[in-house]
Amino acid sequence: MPFLGQDWRSPGWRWVKTEDGWKRCETFSHALEDGNNQLNDISHTVIITGDEENEEVYNTEDCEFAAKKRKKDHFRNNTDSQCFYREKWIYVHKESTKERHGYCTLGEAFNRLDFSSAIQDIRRFNYVVKLLQLIAKSQLTSLSGAAQKNYFNILNKIVQKVMEDQYNPRLIKDLLQDLSSTLCILIRGVGKSVLVGNINIWICRLETILLWQQQLKNLQMNKQVNNGLTLSDLPLHMLNNILYRFSDGWDIITLGQVTPTLYMLSEDRQLWKKLCQYHFAEKQFCRHLIPSEKGHIDWKLMYFALQKYYPIKEQYGDTLHFCRHCSILFWKDTGHPCTASDPNTCLMPVSPQHFIDLFKF
Repeated sequence: MPFLGQDWRSPGWRWVKTEDGWKRCETFSHALEDGNNQLNDISHTVIITGDEENEEVYNTEDCEFAAKKRKKDHFRNNTDSQCFYREKWIYVHKESTKERHGYCTLGEAFNRLDFSSAIQDIRRFNYVVKLLQLIAKSQLTSLSGAAQKNYFNILNKIVQKVMEDQYNPRLIKDLLQDLSSTLCILIRGVGKSVLVGNINIWICRLETILLWQQQLKNLQMNKQVNNGLTLSDLPLHMLNNILYRFSDGWDIITLGQVTPTLYMLSEDRQLWKKLCQYHFAEKQFCRHLIPSEKGHIDWKLMYFALQKYYPIKEQYGDTLHFCRHCSILFWKDTGHPCTASDPNTCLMPVSPQHFIDLFKF
């Protein structure tokens, strides 16, 4: 005989001790509660109408099961629902021990580490976007249903932020291009690959991505009105120093399009040589020497040629950190409960690719 009661395997509610006693800790957003309240009102009385004579009224007991199912479906289909956790860190364990059973997944870490707030911090914005791009390329099928919702909620916030602030649209265009290409392949090969969730939901997500791409394509950069000191007013040596601070060749090209003076400075051979030497080893660019018409090495073309063969160094204002002593992944400013005598010696910055590699088993 099947067990028809509530799932006995559930871990139960989380409780927090307060001055007034123990209170249940809610882990989901208030938007879900409002939706559930509406569903509760419906569940008291359900009227099924065909002919007026055949009208049947079911009481609460008869439709309790149906009400629970509607609540579950409502939460699953609500794309704005997002899991929230008090702790902004996660213990990374890859095998079962006496103390802990199971292992930590990429989707679980994605839910716990509060990337939604991280995109509001300009130091972390590029880091989160790069992480989303890597997930889109190779790890999309490993995300759970809840992680998928968080992923697309964060992606939606990123797109809206770019539309409002016009901050680094090129980076987001690359992310959406990789994501749409991956989804086209996965949807076309349905049955051959594993996509968690209904295929119609993924098709709707793909349509949303194409809409975002169109919005970014039509994005008009607002001209800044400033009567004070502008970039063009700076002396040449200061403009040159600014260009030498850049670590991305595309940023140098973009800045060179602002004024004729900046264009002249952005074409400096020494600038591109320094950029090649920063990102690539001498053995690497010696294999791909590209001479110019005058017989000199064209370092600008060299940079973009080498980029196709070798990864460039990545720079981020802030990254996730991993504690080797505790095996905990966390944002540095939020901290974690470390038991080491000198926690700073155990910390290790985590690149986006390293984050992905932590959850490969």
